[in-house]
Amino acid sequence: MRALVKDRAGPGLRLCEVPTPTPAAGEVLVRVLRAGVCGTDLHIYRWDAWAARTVRLPLVPGHEFVGEVVATAAGTGGLLAGQTVSAEGHLVCGDCRNCRAAAPHLCPRTRGLGILRDGVFADYAVLPATAIWQHRPGVDLDTAALFDPFGNAVHAAHTFPLRDKVVAITGAGPVGLMTIPVARHFGARAVVVVEPSPHRRRLAECQGATITCPDSADLAGALRDLGRCDGFDVGMEMSGHPMALTELLAHMSHGGRVVVLGLPDRPVPTDWADISLRMLTVQGVSGRRIFDTWHQVTALLDAGIRPAAVITHHFPADDYATAFEVATSTMAGKVMLVWSTEPRTGGRT
Repeated sequence: MRALVKDRAGPGLRLCEVPTPTPAAGEVLVRVLRAGVCGTDLHIYRWDAWAARTVRLPLVPGHEFVGEVVATAAGTGGLLAGQTVSAEGHLVCGDCRNCRAAAPHLCPRTRGLGILRDGVFADYAVLPATAIWQHRPGVDLDTAALFDPFGNAVHAAHTFPLRDKVVAITGAGPVGLMTIPVARHFGARAVVVVEPSPHRRRLAECQGATITCPDSADLAGALRDLGRCDGFDVGMEMSGHPMALTELLAHMSHGGRVVVLGLPDRPVPTDWADISLRMLTVQGVSGRRIFDTWHQVTALLDAGIRPAAVITHHFPADDYATAFEVATSTMAGKVMLVWSTEPRTGGRT
């Protein structure tokens, strides 16, 4: 089968022919149909400091996908060939205190699909049955491929109550963009988005942003435009840029609440005395609440939210180099790799 392989330190990936994997007990073999390029994949592609200290080579990256079950081993429950599925990319141990207390998203032994275990940038992938999410028949394949990143947006937006709140989002990458309509659905009175890329600011406006700003230093002006003199009620840091987090904290109201999903590439100096005196709450968010968030995603789709609107490009898997170049630019939303265009029994194109 074809697979995108990271087999050497340094920038890039290679499209190789590798053996098709065989599922062991408790695993399923999935034919990958579409796979999204995530920020994590870009870290691995560029081979930055985070990737160099985290990833063990060789590796097949990728974790956002939709596929079709083609084979199952023993102990896979009711999973059957032909079902359209995605998978939870945080593979948990199932035995630790948090897993056994119905909080697997807090598992300290979590292994990332496509990071510490071969992922889905391939024609086929083997996955634990316990991580599989079975989609409803007729699911739109683009939407199904986004359950993982859309779940990030839903998890972040569901952290604090948003009804009647004035919300700031720093970073309009794909997850930041998908967070905007979710925040509005949860009742946010206004959503201000900070994003330096004009293209992504336009996408943010299409997603329902009240005000867009090119720089986090412009948050004060956005507050004045909204008639607020005391800061934002809720902030969501989605960019991973250290200055964005600093500016966001500075523009929160007393008692404000901040969600941090973006991953800075270096330590961020923080005035903890200021956080204490203004009684701010800072909550880190990673991934999804397994599988509660996935059910919330389904409910939001039923309510009419369309995360696939953030997809701006599709590329055949063989053209992965162009796909990664576009994904790295600021002229794209979500970039999707198409591994198979064959009609499937459970999904539609």
